[in-house]
Amino acid sequence: MRRARPAVTALLACTGLLAGCARTTDTFKPRITISNADGAASRAKSFVVDGYVLDDTGVTQITVDGTPIPILPGSRKLAHFQFKTLIQGSSGKYTIAAQDAAGNRSTLVLPVTVDAEKPVIKVTSFEKTGNVIRVGGTVTDNGRVVQVLVDGNQINITPGRTVDFYAETTGIWADLAAVDAAGNRATLRAR
Repeated sequence: MRRARPAVTALLACTGLLAGCARTTDTFKPRITISNADGAASRAKSFVVDGYVLDDTGVTQITVDGTPIPILPGSRKLAHFQFKTLIQGSSGKYTIAAQDAAGNRSTLVLPVTVDAEKPVIKVTSFEKTGNVIRVGGTVTDNGRVVQVLVDGNQINITPGRTVDFYAETTGIWADLAAVDAAGNRATLRAR
């Protein structure tokens, strides 16, 4: 019986291991995210959109409506970008595209709106017992209410077009404030 040579056996074993090390092609498309997602609504027709593109091989190009924009200094695997909007009318959209070193491409359509309308605060209950004030109500907005404050303290809400709130505070009155996604702020003193 003839034995296999140790060198041949080792070579065959290495060949089997190397097959698992074969380089695969990059199929990971760049992932585009907008940092200031609430920034897609603004009080102004021109504002800065800030975002990132994530890719495993590195981003080579970012475009907005087909025009290349600079990639800010830092890692190309987490490419930071910014661009300034200029909206005609009350709404618009921007198509953001990114390409990586392997040629994979992805796009994101970002709708933007100009919202100059303040949220509306409506007090539905007000109760004062001694120095303690209990106040409840509803805040509505044409876009999205993102913050409600009572005497300068933010209360927990679920952002949306209509937000119900309830809070307790102390004093003579309760100062209420509401902020929408565009940054419009409404105030009301509940007595």
